[in-house]
Amino acid sequence: MRTPAQIPAIAPKSPKSSDSSENELAPQSTGTYPPTRQPKPPQSPITERPIYTESARTVPRLSAWVESAAVDLHEYQGKELFRRVGIPVSEGRLVVSPEEARAAASSLGGPVVVKAQVLTGGRGKAGGVKLAETPADAEQKAREILGLDIRGHVVRRLWIEKASDIAKEYYLSITFDRGAKKPLFMFTTQGGVEIEQVAEENPDALVRLHLDPSEGFQPWVARRLVYGGRVEDPGEQKQIAAIVELLYRAFVEFDAMLCEINPLIVTPDGEVKALDSKFTVDDNALFRHPDISEMRDTAAADPIEAFAREKGVTYVKLDGDVGICGNGAGLSMSTVDVVAHVGGKPANFCDLGGGGSAQGVVDALEVITRDPQVKSIFFNVFGGITRGDEVARGILEALERLDMSKYPIVVRLDGTNAEEGRALLAKAGNPNIHAEATMLDGARRAVELAR
Repeated sequence: MRTPAQIPAIAPKSPKSSDSSENELAPQSTGTYPPTRQPKPPQSPITERPIYTESARTVPRLSAWVESAAVDLHEYQGKELFRRVGIPVSEGRLVVSPEEARAAASSLGGPVVVKAQVLTGGRGKAGGVKLAETPADAEQKAREILGLDIRGHVVRRLWIEKASDIAKEYYLSITFDRGAKKPLFMFTTQGGVEIEQVAEENPDALVRLHLDPSEGFQPWVARRLVYGGRVEDPGEQKQIAAIVELLYRAFVEFDAMLCEINPLIVTPDGEVKALDSKFTVDDNALFRHPDISEMRDTAAADPIEAFAREKGVTYVKLDGDVGICGNGAGLSMSTVDVVAHVGGKPANFCDLGGGGSAQGVVDALEVITRDPQVKSIFFNVFGGITRGDEVARGILEALERLDMSKYPIVVRLDGTNAEEGRALLAKAGNPNIHAEATMLDGARRAVELAR
């Protein structure tokens, strides 16, 4: 193997560069993961296209949409997948009570770490990760952590893990870079802290490397990361290179969107292993992984999104007050953009799909109105497969079945049977319904009614 001096560290390009290459600097961090460029002007939360208006600053970031199409696993679940592909991890036990924590600590022997299992970061700072010297201490620490609220997530499970001596902390991850449409490896010897902090404060320390999916993994990829990160110990080089290859295998084999090890530790004896795990799987691939599908923590999901999943409604909660429902993902995304463009705050993304049956409209409205922030609802329907009269019947049926008295509903119908749909709405004479001819007019009306 060549020495680090023979292979220069990968020099990051200016984020303003539009060039693409294997060693291109990944988009700069905005606090979301994977990192995205700071847009100028602001971008849509869905389409990532510019929105040329000051009001767009209030629109939630793309992360809300990206994360909705993925399944985040708990640390212990991610480590199980790591273990399956051969990545070394510490031995541990899952427990749900202080008594089980004591028994697990006794079984593992020696000092243990009691870790809260919640789908959010900042566990350590919130008191969710504690060292226990004895089984009795582990029981006490478990009592302190169970029931703890960490960023809105209540701790109900703990991972009791054998404590590890740490000499060095590195960082290693592979994620899918949507901008480059390629897997992206990131590695740094400055592990144990948020990767966004490293990218912001010391970007030269972070090695980024895109992988061509048509080529797959090649040994030079691991060498480039190891030498680019200036790892000098030959034993560490060899172990990290092996883990890089295994991490790529996990990424592909389990249809992951993110596999992150932070920290990747080196023990005083020179052993390299994963001390933590962040693992996100594409939920569109869960039909290939029934075992991973069963790992989904439905209790930790947003309750409205969980309800939408039960109803078969494609729904993503945002932070605004204008409920949105369109037919087809493209039109629904555009509707989110237009509402933001006219100064409104989208409350959600909701896609009726291609059919737009009456029952589908009722289900969608049931989901949208579960959000207490919603003050108005904008239906934007272009009839192709979807018939305008069918959507109109669904809206009227929903008004009969649900208490919609406090929700002004703006309806824009166009395309197949749009005239028939508008006629049905006009005949009903419901004061809650406001028909508009264009998407822009409908968005303006919905925003006005939400104020």
